[in-house]
Amino acid sequence: MTALKPTFPSPDHDHDRCAAEAIDHAERVCQLRAQKFTPIRRQVLQALLSSHRPLGAYEVIDELAKSMPRPAPITVYRALDFLMENGLVHRIESRNAYLACAHDHDTAAMVAFLICDACGSVGEIPAVPVAQSLNAAARASGFAPKLSVVEITGTCAHCQNRGA
Repeated sequence: MTALKPTFPSPDHDHDRCAAEAIDHAERVCQLRAQKFTPIRRQVLQALLSSHRPLGAYEVIDELAKSMPRPAPITVYRALDFLMENGLVHRIESRNAYLACAHDHDTAAMVAFLICDACGSVGEIPAVPVAQSLNAAARASGFAPKLSVVEITGTCAHCQNRGA
């Protein structure tokens, strides 16, 4: 397995190109799966791509309300559900927030989220061995696991370098 580099933005990060590539990725995924990438789904993904920080559903609504009539929460939640089901968005459980994902891994791929306490950015790395180990330990104790989410808090390299 090749390691993903954590997705923290660097100081010279071209955010417009990054967001455009993520939208292109979403279009390809939806086309391959014969799924509709509707305007509201696109707009919700674009709102999440507005930064590299996770956003709550109501923050997504606030972001969308800047350029369109304020959408109903259920509309945004449905779009978020679709995007999660297709591996285009992750839910950060501890923050009750969502993060756009442009990595080409399947929807069941286990990742660990690296959450920077200083700037709020979130990176992701593969975590299959960790998940397998946790799931095996859970099964050994008679528990039937459904979902493993690994979230690691700390300080990203950019914030560490700022403080140095």
